[in-house]
Amino acid sequence: MSQINSYKLKISQLRALVAVAEHGNFSEAALHLELSQSAVSHAIASLEEELGVMLLSRGRHGAHLTSVGERIITQSREVLQLLQKIVQEANREKGLDGGSVRLASFRSVATHILPTVIAQFRSHFPGVSVVLTEYSDYLSVEQVLREGRADIGFTIIPTVSEFETWEILRDEFVVLLPPNQGVSSNQLTWEQLATYPLIFPSANACYLSLRKHLNGIGFPLNIAYDVKEDSTIVSLVMQGLGAAILPRLAAEPVPEEIQVCRLPVPLERVIATAVLADALHPPAVFAFLEALKKVSRFSSKATV
Repeated sequence: MSQINSYKLKISQLRALVAVAEHGNFSEAALHLELSQSAVSHAIASLEEELGVMLLSRGRHGAHLTSVGERIITQSREVLQLLQKIVQEANREKGLDGGSVRLASFRSVATHILPTVIAQFRSHFPGVSVVLTEYSDYLSVEQVLREGRADIGFTIIPTVSEFETWEILRDEFVVLLPPNQGVSSNQLTWEQLATYPLIFPSANACYLSLRKHLNGIGFPLNIAYDVKEDSTIVSLVMQGLGAAILPRLAAEPVPEEIQVCRLPVPLERVIATAVLADALHPPAVFAFLEALKKVSRFSSKATV
């Protein structure tokens, strides 16, 4: 009989064993661990091979602990609990066992990016509260950062040097056409765009670059509606009242009936996270920035 090498036992194997025992089958355990079913099966099989005993009996009605599995599962849970205590002690030393992170964002980031990041962050640092405040545009976000009313903000770059920024997304401006237009190409000409009444968010600072872009083309556009909210703009397009130019992220979710086209000359906004460059930030702020880097697709480009 070969000697068991305890150093070859892995935490991931014990997690898989505990998950299967708690859920009664491999598929639900895989969903709980956010792994593939094959990865969980491999973890259990390699653990059984290393120990030289069968821990689970497999059948049509799921997976159940064997008699030795019943005894080993107790120690497995204790190991995982001790590991959690190690993590808690480290977080306590880093100041991540309490406190809060204050976020300031404009709507499209708050809707489409932050929920996933916050959920991931809270799963790792349940003792840290996250406060999210939504603002109408990125200039308001930058102002609350200056005033110390937020720790992390989301803005459009380039911005002023008082902020330290990290790019998280490149978001292309697209044209939304009313239903049943039948435009053959997904890239419009200026002449085609000029035939539509334009629904435009002229009062929103998030679209400063778009206004400069349009002013620079020297081609007259028919701005028929001045609307603040992105969702209202999409609804007006859906009703056939005109076309709109919006960042793709702000337009989501786009109804299937609306045709999405590219501008004649491409334009994108670069979204970034920002903190005050010279401020002293608590550890939770840096931990949240790390969570954002893991979840967000840095330098990714929205596509039509």
